[in-house]
Amino acid sequence: MPFTALHAGLGRLDATLPDLGHQLDWAQVYKARPRPPLVCPQCEWGLHAKVSRYGVRFFCHDPGRPPSCELSNESWEHHMLKLELAGAIREAGWFAELEVPAADGSWRADVMASSVDGTQRMAWEAQLSAITDEDIEYRTERYRAEGIRVCWVSPHKKPPQWISVVPAVRVRSPEGRGQSWVVDDGLAGFDFTAGGWAFREEQLQRFVRWVLGGQVVSVESYPRYRRVPRVVDGKRLRFRRGRWWTSLQSADAQTRHESMRRRQEAAKEEREARQRKREEAAERRRKELEEKERIQRAQEAERRAKKAAEESRIRMEVWEREWAEEKARREREKAEKAQRLAREEAEREERERQALEAATVWWGRLSTQQKEELLAAVTERAWREEKLWVTVPENPLMDPAYAYGVPLYTQGKRRRSLYGIVRPCPELLAASPRAREEHALVRNTQEATELQEAGCEGRITHFDLPEHEQLSMY
Repeated sequence: MPFTALHAGLGRLDATLPDLGHQLDWAQVYKARPRPPLVCPQCEWGLHAKVSRYGVRFFCHDPGRPPSCELSNESWEHHMLKLELAGAIREAGWFAELEVPAADGSWRADVMASSVDGTQRMAWEAQLSAITDEDIEYRTERYRAEGIRVCWVSPHKKPPQWISVVPAVRVRSPEGRGQSWVVDDGLAGFDFTAGGWAFREEQLQRFVRWVLGGQVVSVESYPRYRRVPRVVDGKRLRFRRGRWWTSLQSADAQTRHESMRRRQEAAKEEREARQRKREEAAERRRKELEEKERIQRAQEAERRAKKAAEESRIRMEVWEREWAEEKARREREKAEKAQRLAREEAEREERERQALEAATVWWGRLSTQQKEELLAAVTERAWREEKLWVTVPENPLMDPAYAYGVPLYTQGKRRRSLYGIVRPCPELLAASPRAREEHALVRNTQEATELQEAGCEGRITHFDLPEHEQLSMY
């Protein structure tokens, strides 16, 4: 559905112009007979003039057109946007040509705007299909190489990614009759006070006039200002934009603000540098002071260590002296104790010897027969009077614990008990507390008297045995 056609005799016809660009009436090509020789500027297939139900004039391919022709594959929205762009260019006082190819066929502009004096040209591209950033930059560079400015226009609701890469805007189609196309993205003003860009909406026709008149230019957004807030459907969002169409005043405001910001940052960096120098100087002083204090602490620690070592040495000497004295004292005490024990042992042995001598003398007063007689009398009396069975050992022995008397025991069913002491020695009774309290058994009243006089406290039983010849025990 192209808006242009090539006439065999007149050349290029433009359906958007009232005179088709050659002082022709539309009726001369629309349903005219014979049919004028018209072909497609791109695929050179036959064309014929048509009018849409909305009254839009255009050219249509004859049946059997090549499927690769780009002009025939463009959508209705694409054609309407090109038509709107052409109308806006003409309203601005510039010439507008649709579907203009390069001389070498390397590019084809949707709408080419030309100034009245022919010194300026600007391509307006309605870009609806997907395209990469690299491809659109390449196509923009081709225009720039031939001295042609360009503005890419997208009618999609979602802003294309390349809107920040090349000079571009996004437009919004009319929502009803009597309304206009509106540029709602890609146009902005710089707020010097806020220090950032702000989205601006404007009628497409006015925007085109501003661009062609040089009132609005495409400028690059400095990196610091590329994130721009905007309220969309009640939500505050942030968009990233690297390029804007804006006024010369806004472009200058961005430059001035960036210069001011850089001066402020330079001043801030200078202040921070001075602050860092002060902090570094303070840090050096602090470290020097710390080092000085560390040296002082080390010296003080060394002094204390020497003092502690000296005090330890003195304590060690005192301890060694005291230990030597204590050792000597213990040796003396040990020697004294050994002497005392030896003396006590000698005294004990002497007492035992004397006790043994006294006991020998005491028992030496009786013969063996008298001893046996006395022991028999004791056992007989114990059984007769007390019904106690007293056993006499085969070899009766004197017991030092009982003043060298002979202890006799009763034999019970479960245990034996001490019955009495036979003839404890009166002379040894004082040194035998147990013997003084036990039952003493002697031959006669004389021996009983001797025990009483020696301090016997227990019961004394004598048997009034007769005196016989005294025989020695040895």
